[in-house]
Amino acid sequence: MNLSFFIAKRYLISKKSNNAINIISWISIVAIALTTGALVVVLSAMNGLTGVVADLYNAIETDLKITSVNSKYIKNKEEIEKKIKSISEINGVSYSLEENALIKLDDKQAVITVKGVDANFKNLTKFDTVVNEGVYRFEYNNQFYGVFGKGIANKLGINVNDFISPISIYAPKRGKFEGINPEDAFNKITISPGGVFSLNDDFDYKYVLIDLSEAQSLFDCKDEVSVIELNITDKSKLNAIQEKLQTLLGNDYLVKNRYQANDVLFKTLEIEKLWVFLILAFILVIATFNIIGSLTMLIIEKKKDIKTLYNLGADQQFIKSIFMKEGFLITFVGAMSGLFIGLIICLIQQKFHVVTFDDQYVIPYYPIIMELKDFVWILGVVMIIGFLAALYPVRVFTKNDLVHQ
Repeated sequence: MNLSFFIAKRYLISKKSNNAINIISWISIVAIALTTGALVVVLSAMNGLTGVVADLYNAIETDLKITSVNSKYIKNKEEIEKKIKSISEINGVSYSLEENALIKLDDKQAVITVKGVDANFKNLTKFDTVVNEGVYRFEYNNQFYGVFGKGIANKLGINVNDFISPISIYAPKRGKFEGINPEDAFNKITISPGGVFSLNDDFDYKYVLIDLSEAQSLFDCKDEVSVIELNITDKSKLNAIQEKLQTLLGNDYLVKNRYQANDVLFKTLEIEKLWVFLILAFILVIATFNIIGSLTMLIIEKKKDIKTLYNLGADQQFIKSIFMKEGFLITFVGAMSGLFIGLIICLIQQKFHVVTFDDQYVIPYYPIIMELKDFVWILGVVMIIGFLAALYPVRVFTKNDLVHQ
């Protein structure tokens, strides 16, 4: 064993003549352990929330989306579909049409976004899993249905069991209109409530899903769509397939993955995670101040030992290495203890769901996802902070003029 490391270890575990040094050393270890454990738990919880959000968006978002750059609608579907089929990794294609419209039920009305989807949309997504009232359907017995966001359903007072009260959706006719009756300037369709979905406020207060053919009729978009949605077989190749498809389609079309389509949300979650990490790291810096006090008192107490080592031929660098390794041991023991504590707390939450939510929340308990990179980052940051905290007292209090007094 390295001699300086052996001495440092003995200094850490042996009883000092001044009991305050032992107390401060263990306070340092406990403070680092608690802060490190908090970092593990909080970052794992943030990972869990990000995972839940991603899963929720998976219910309505496909792997890739194609939109037109220069036009609101995509007209040459057949040409694009040939290029899509040339990529074997793409295993599903769905066409949809999104446009704003006015919805009305009795004397209540709201501006919504109508999303017309084809039969493949259900196969590419898990949207039917978020329909918690009624059923996922758009046509039955020659009657068209809609699936409404919970916020819109509550605002209009929609009842999925009411098939008598007609729900009307209006959209302006395309092109120039000349007429006396203003109502003639609008297309109108009538639907019945099929189901109500609940995802999040961004969707619940915005979207109403209907059959694609009905949406095309409402918006005067025969054989036109606004989005082509795709799924791929191997999610790990998402970026490569996206780049390949973008090259095939050229600059007239834009290909986005589900994260780019919701980049504001996911970037916000990443920024929140970063700020939480920085705040707890700052608390960790404060906690490591105890290392400065502990090493300072230890160096002062061990002056006789230092003089003895000097007389035996030890140089100043060797003396410094002893106390730097002492600081390393305090930080390392605290960090590893904290990682272990954080790991145990996360495992308990994953298995026993100690922290739960009310029924009104989307998930029943607080999600936890542990990632190896978080543990590596936390250990690295803690050790760097501990090293910097030990550097000052070691450099100042191991000078020759101090130890030879």
